[in-house]
Amino acid sequence: MKIISWNVNSIRARIDHVLKIVENEQPDFLCLQETKITDDQFPETVFRQKGYFSYFKGISSYNGVAILSKEEAKNTSVINFCNKNDARHISIEVDETEVMSVYVPAGGDDPNPEKNLKFDHKLKFLRQLSNELKAKKKQKIIVCGDLNVAPNKDDVWSHKHLINVVSHTEVERNRLKKILVDCDLIDSIRFFISPPKNVFTWWSYRSPNYERNNRGRRLDHILTSSSFEKKLKSAKILKEFRNKARPSDHVPVCLELK
Repeated sequence: MKIISWNVNSIRARIDHVLKIVENEQPDFLCLQETKITDDQFPETVFRQKGYFSYFKGISSYNGVAILSKEEAKNTSVINFCNKNDARHISIEVDETEVMSVYVPAGGDDPNPEKNLKFDHKLKFLRQLSNELKAKKKQKIIVCGDLNVAPNKDDVWSHKHLINVVSHTEVERNRLKKILVDCDLIDSIRFFISPPKNVFTWWSYRSPNYERNNRGRRLDHILTSSSFEKKLKSAKILKEFRNKARPSDHVPVCLELK
């Protein structure tokens, strides 16, 4: 079984890239974030012609999540995190396994929740995500998404420079690490890939030469229930998608299970 997660940063702008992943990788599940499209505009027919069922929750112009699945889902659900109605979660159930696509808020620039409401929202979102996953602790779950947190010191180009930068602050890193422990989850990408191999999944558009500077962060994750540990087969980061024409600033991450 192959699972891919990708913050596509507009499915309309990146539809050819998404189709390339579908054709080349043939994932069983493709979880997308930041689709930036309303439900009535989602290209469901295009993916159905490729053999995929589409499940999606979107709003106009920003956010939005989706899951493409080779098998038809038994159940689908959407959690309205923080009562924002901002299309940041969708999950499906296939073969007694729940697959989620989650888009955690970026959090703005100031890592002070009292001054920055966006950062306060992010911390509350992570707290609710923890509670939701704790309730599913004994179930088989796969959590895919742009979690907007680089949890380890070597998940960023410079821990020293980014220690007080949103996505790598201590409070965020500890909160995601606590989710892994409390909810009995495996960080499946880091299970296979560690420095000096590339672990980054995001490079800013502001970087004129992202490969040479390589000032990246690992913000995209696939977390699995610990019950999948013996079935984990391999993982890879599809960095080549950052070199495509009109790329997303994120690249896909891929996990294979036996």
